[in-house]
Amino acid sequence: MRRKVLTIDTMNANVKKVEYAVRGPIVIRAVQLERCLEEGVKKPFDEVIKANIGDAQAMGQQPITFFRQVLALCTYPDLLESHKFPDDAKDRARRILQACGGHSLGSYTACAGVARDHNAGAVFKERRDGGISCDPDNIYLTTGASDGIVTMLKLLTAGEGRTRTGVMISIPQYPLYSAALAELGAVQINYYLNEEKCWSLDITELQRSHLAAKQLCNPRVLCIINPGNPTGQVQSRQCIEDVIRFAAKEHLFLMADEVYQDNVYAEGCAFHSFKKVLFEMGPEFSYIVQLTSFHTTSKCYMGECGLRGGYMEVINVDPEVKAQLTKLVSVRLCPPVPGQVVMAVSVQPPQPGEPSHAQFIKERTATLNDLAQKAKLTEDILNMVPGIRCNPVQGAMYSFPRITLPDRAVKEAKAKGQEPDMFYCMKLLDETGICLVPGSGFGQKDGTYHFRMTILPPADKLKILLSKVQEFHVRFLEQYSASA
Repeated sequence: MRRKVLTIDTMNANVKKVEYAVRGPIVIRAVQLERCLEEGVKKPFDEVIKANIGDAQAMGQQPITFFRQVLALCTYPDLLESHKFPDDAKDRARRILQACGGHSLGSYTACAGVARDHNAGAVFKERRDGGISCDPDNIYLTTGASDGIVTMLKLLTAGEGRTRTGVMISIPQYPLYSAALAELGAVQINYYLNEEKCWSLDITELQRSHLAAKQLCNPRVLCIINPGNPTGQVQSRQCIEDVIRFAAKEHLFLMADEVYQDNVYAEGCAFHSFKKVLFEMGPEFSYIVQLTSFHTTSKCYMGECGLRGGYMEVINVDPEVKAQLTKLVSVRLCPPVPGQVVMAVSVQPPQPGEPSHAQFIKERTATLNDLAQKAKLTEDILNMVPGIRCNPVQGAMYSFPRITLPDRAVKEAKAKGQEPDMFYCMKLLDETGICLVPGSGFGQKDGTYHFRMTILPPADKLKILLSKVQEFHVRFLEQYSASA
């Protein structure tokens, strides 16, 4: 018989190295349990509560009315004759359709997105950054922020052996980064956030990590997630300045993942964009440091994960490289046009005096206030549980608490070939129906254990979730205590 061309032995070896904990074994098991419940199989719980992924609308967050109105009008232009839609939504839809081929959302756009959307993005960034100029030609619309991040990593990965590109990523990290680096064959360089100081970023740790990596590869890229995922920290302005100085000194390309920029809750914390800080530091840095920043419609108050809208802005990138970037994104023709629509509307929402402004502000404020309350609720309840310690959820949509696991539990997990926190999360899922992600899927210091959970479930369901976690953890400690 002829051998098959594609087998597990002949496939791309880099793909086999890719791991993505957010949709890993724990989620596969959660889906199995959901099917069991649907089939009438008796379990110790009535539903599976998924707190494993930052999918806001799946957890009940309501979409912003104006965004959906414009999207509906663009998708089905006959609605422009309806009296059920406000005039500003109709005006926005008409402008968007005029920029589309054939005045239809079903047409391809330019490979980097609709030019008018670039202009809206530039206006948004200039307003956000206090008037710092933004060139629309530096903006690329993307299929969510993830698409932009992977695209930039493709451009930056080069060399072989000790000249191979090294990419510095925070630990704990969002697994997109480790997965993309594995697929591209780049070298992952870990730097650890300081859990004892609310997951802050320490420049001495960056220096340690960079120096060690230089013996193995060519460190070229520094990735920052701010506000943090999975750790929920918000970096101070001083920290951002220090990072920029470090990048300039060590000749590193900065990638700033800023998709949670509206999700800041803790008193005394504020979001500072890397671009704004870079340019306020003066030409010594703003003319030299290369930077790409990323944003998306999936997070913040929008929660439009499924529409896959996003953009990136490239700064101090040579025209020849931008031409190569445009070529690379053109291979995929264009980002999803519905996602482009929502991205364009989100960066240029209803303004004061327009019919939809009051409702937009009401919905936006309510969503962010609700997330802030749930961030505090999560921190307070988890810190009441013996053996769990949760840092303040300063921003983003997640908590990443540290859990104490008895030695007997660690030994049993290792005997089963599992990471101890995976063992813990699997037992939690099977006994309570709560789906969390083990900290080992994000990276953590040796000997420490965590889990990541979203703060997105509705408050009443979040209280149930936290109560079940509390009861389970106490029961788990009792079951595996040394005296048992």
